[in-house]
Amino acid sequence: MTPLSPEAIEALFTRADGQFLFARWGRPIVPVVFGVSDATVATLKGAIEALCVLTGHKMAETDPELGANMMVFFVRDWDELPATPNLDRLIPDLAPLVGRLKEAEANQYRIFRFDEGGAIQACFSFIRMDDHLSSLPAETVALNQMVQAMLLWSDAAFQSDSPLAMANGNAVLRPDYAGLMRAAYDPVLPPMSQDASHALRLAARVGRLQ
Repeated sequence: MTPLSPEAIEALFTRADGQFLFARWGRPIVPVVFGVSDATVATLKGAIEALCVLTGHKMAETDPELGANMMVFFVRDWDELPATPNLDRLIPDLAPLVGRLKEAEANQYRIFRFDEGGAIQACFSFIRMDDHLSSLPAETVALNQMVQAMLLWSDAAFQSDSPLAMANGNAVLRPDYAGLMRAAYDPVLPPMSQDASHALRLAARVGRLQ
């Protein structure tokens, strides 16, 4: 598959307001998953591990500041979030957020926090298992969610183009996106950039890492 063009890469990190903003994780990922069976938790952690192997990033048993820094919440209805103990302490504007998610009929939402250098410090993923997501294999949902949590993609990314493809009946990360994610975690590149020229640097690394 042809690598993503610099223009396509720039679009993936250009937000709806026109701002280019790229960020990757700056610390090992410590995941915790709520609202699903142990088997699904293992599937999600397996997806994270696979993406860490792909990118050369690390996982850990605990985060020194937060304990867990990637929290994934599965719900059947958004109203379950305010009933989750202490979640309003992690997400201060939880009630208004739930209202917006219900109004938009959204089935997923992510909140990122960043360190002083702009790298990703934490990610909170909320997934409402509507009819569409419930119809998908757990492996597909897990891989898609973890891909979206590994980088600060544009809020408009993946609306018309999925990073996944089917191979022998299983969902896999598309080779062009795999190449981009490897390049994004190249230690030569900064963990955060607001300069659109960063897309050119990513594209150049993709070419070298093919």
